[in-house]
Amino acid sequence: MSIFTGSGVAIVTPMNADESVNYNKLRELIDFQIDHGTNCIVICGTTGEASTLTDEEQLECIRVAVEHTAKRVPVMAGTGSNHTAHGIELSKKAEALGADALLLVTPYYNKTTQKGLIRHYTEIAAAVNIPIMLYNVPSRTGLNIEPSTAKVLSLVDNIVAIKEASGNIAQVVDLAHAVEGRLDIYSGNDDQILPLLALGGKGVVSVIANILPKETHDIVANYRTGDLEGALARQLKIHELTKAIFCEVNPVPIKKALNLMGMNVGPTRGPLFEMEPANVEHLRKAMLDMGLNLQ
Repeated sequence: MSIFTGSGVAIVTPMNADESVNYNKLRELIDFQIDHGTNCIVICGTTGEASTLTDEEQLECIRVAVEHTAKRVPVMAGTGSNHTAHGIELSKKAEALGADALLLVTPYYNKTTQKGLIRHYTEIAAAVNIPIMLYNVPSRTGLNIEPSTAKVLSLVDNIVAIKEASGNIAQVVDLAHAVEGRLDIYSGNDDQILPLLALGGKGVVSVIANILPKETHDIVANYRTGDLEGALARQLKIHELTKAIFCEVNPVPIKKALNLMGMNVGPTRGPLFEMEPANVEHLRKAMLDMGLNLQ
């Protein structure tokens, strides 16, 4: 039940000036990604501002993504919640809309114990038939999926992958050892694509792929064809731009970057607002140094 190999884009949710969702622009972004080698569309994740979308908007984004992608690549829908019953409801509806897989972030704010995590994920998994990718991002949720917990969850038939964004390479080693190949591991950090691949990872769920889809795809492709020098060169090439993309909280800078490129993805929703001018200039310089064409 592997979901994809390569680069999955954590795609932004484009907005109109009034902060309503721009579904036509979303279709354009999906085409841009697929045309440039992206292997999976990850809709309504953190980068997609799922936390400020209504359920109706979130499900419509998933519907549009599934319909417009039209099986060219898999669509993985973010349906995680800090309320287990709500996560089940969203997950069942996403499956009914035709999503190929689900991305389930750990419960945030109220959090839970490791035992509670196992129950939370197991109950959602039992309610659907499609593959599930766990999403571990403690910096955003305040909750870490410990390797021993991932080991237990890896025994659930349709829990098949984990997006590892802890930033802790030692933990990823423990994770890979614990799950013994039963979970596909994906980097959740653009500055750690190559290290995760070296530990047996299958790819990345990427933010920077929003503006560098081919380059992100090629890091994984180079590695998987044995071109380690090429993969390393590409990882290092995007390093400064990666830092600029995360100089403020995601997805503020990546949306700014897309707008600087003339992609017109609109604003972020509050409480995420405009970047500081100095950070915009830092981002602009990094993009120019990367050879991107700005408007």
